[in-house]
Amino acid sequence: MNDETLKTSEPETGAPTQATAGAAAADVGASAPSLTAELEAALETARADAANLKDQVLRTLADMENLRRRTEREVRDSAQYAITGFARDLLSVSDNLTRAVQSAGDSEDAAVKAVVEGVSMTERELAKVLEKHGVKRIAAEGEKFDPHLHQAMFEVPNPELPSGTVVQELQSGYVIGDRVLRPALVGVAKGGPKAKAEG
Repeated sequence: MNDETLKTSEPETGAPTQATAGAAAADVGASAPSLTAELEAALETARADAANLKDQVLRTLADMENLRRRTEREVRDSAQYAITGFARDLLSVSDNLTRAVQSAGDSEDAAVKAVVEGVSMTERELAKVLEKHGVKRIAAEGEKFDPHLHQAMFEVPNPELPSGTVVQELQSGYVIGDRVLRPALVGVAKGGPKAKAEG
């Protein structure tokens, strides 16, 4: 056998024959609908997973924002109200200084006057320090009774004043920030015309 005979009798292995190419095309044509359905199902699953992940991320972001706001509020409150217990204890000192000045009265003795003046100055300085740290006195006498700020101890019949007007303050009340540190102990007018509602 010569070389030409060998070449024509052996099929080339690298190139597909027409029969195999046609069979492959027929297989692809038959499996195309099932392959498309699988891809669509996979795409829907991926979209659902993406939507779930997006929802989780948005919820996590919202939780983190709420946590940040709550933490800021707690830090602000702790800074503002940290001295609440200490300030409440100092109020009794302020009350005692006020009583000391009132009990001295109008003494003519020079030594007593000097002591009273010193106690008055101490009382004023304490009030300034408390106010510097956010502790403020509640206005009471002549004001309309407010159950959030005042505590009524007795009623005073007085037809000349509107009912519910504070006519006497027994003990000063204080607030720290927007919280009541101690309500004012007051006497309230009874029997007069009703106070006009605030517009």
